[in-house]
Amino acid sequence: MKTLIKILFTTLVLFFLNSCSKGPKPIDYGNDGCHFCKMTIVDKIHATELFTDKGKIFKFDASECMLNYLNEDKQIAVGLLLTNYYDSPTAFIPSEEATFLISDKIPSPMGANLTAFQTKESAQKVQVEKGGVLYTWSELKSHLKK
Repeated sequence: MKTLIKILFTTLVLFFLNSCSKGPKPIDYGNDGCHFCKMTIVDKIHATELFTDKGKIFKFDASECMLNYLNEDKQIAVGLLLTNYYDSPTAFIPSEEATFLISDKIPSPMGANLTAFQTKESAQKVQVEKGGVLYTWSELKSHLKK
């Protein structure tokens, strides 16, 4: 009986530790909805996730939706911001580390034509081909507030 209780206790502890971890949670493309605009998330290059400091997850279909949500909800305590990126669809990187390209030749779900790249170099290569303007996360936040 003591062994069974230890197994159950260990299982519960591991379950709760795992459920509170911060990190990317797979987006169920075609089923999950954007927390801001309520559209179904289908684009595997532009989706984003916001984790509160308490571990609550909000999913968005595009960076502009996440930024608009952050601009509306001044009280949210952000723990982590993640974005899909151009070079590896469905993979996530921290939004603050990404380089963003706004280019009419790369449409995004909400029409801002905003795409994240893992490195500035990869963004510059695509910029040469597709045109557009590069932004850091901080620059992007200021640009979209206008």
